[in-house]
Amino acid sequence: MFDHIEESTASKSERRNTEKTVVCEYCFGTGTKLDPEKGAVACPCQTPDRSRKLSAAARIPLRYINCSLDNFKSEQNSSQNIAFRYASRLVLDYPAVDRGLVFMGAAGVGKTHLAVAIIKGLLAKGFACFFTEFGSLLKEIQGSYNPISKSSELRVLAPVYQADVLVLDELGATIPTDWVRDTMYQIINKRYNDKKLTIFTTNYLDEPRIAKTEEPESTSPTFSRKVNAERIREMTTLEDRIGTRLRSRLYEMCHEVLIEGEDYRKQLDERRFDSTRI
Repeated sequence: MFDHIEESTASKSERRNTEKTVVCEYCFGTGTKLDPEKGAVACPCQTPDRSRKLSAAARIPLRYINCSLDNFKSEQNSSQNIAFRYASRLVLDYPAVDRGLVFMGAAGVGKTHLAVAIIKGLLAKGFACFFTEFGSLLKEIQGSYNPISKSSELRVLAPVYQADVLVLDELGATIPTDWVRDTMYQIINKRYNDKKLTIFTTNYLDEPRIAKTEEPESTSPTFSRKVNAERIREMTTLEDRIGTRLRSRLYEMCHEVLIEGEDYRKQLDERRFDSTRI
């Protein structure tokens, strides 16, 4: 797509002076150029601010705006390092990539960091990407049903369907009603049929984290409620949350990448606490 030419190249290197005018050396003033993957496409000289527009359209949350492959930290040969290599290879090889990734693991192990790092790497190559947290997307869709809303379901879903690469963050986090599952399947199956690459993150695994026979260590009512809620979550699988047919579709669409490790947010909080003990 546009041969992955950056804005600065389009504005400085793609044009040459003639006696009377400036002519693009790629499209020769026609406004279109031949892309080996997509055929005739708009030439970057017609959209000198494309890079800025792509970044804005990607809707990367401010909290993750500085996430990149360069600042992802992992130990050699750890599951986080393996996930990092998957992410790096995808950015390097795209668009010659036919399967996305589903990053699976507990909170705080770097799943969203890597997902954002992938789309930032692809934005730099000139591809249109889009980030959305699945619960927020569902709320936007529901909001479009409001008769006084200025949005429509088609308008909400257009960037989700059209992006070259989509990140769907927190898959399975929403209570799986029939409407939620049908909507998830509609979105993901549409991208599957259109051969669009999708990156997923989820806190749920294919196997329960704990056995169903394990008992809480305390009988305190408050403790038991907290532990029981956690036990239910850890006994729940991704298939429980998204349904069998959608989980089956993900096997075909994505490589499964399991990330293990400690919650970096907890580690950060502990370091902050230690710094106050002077």
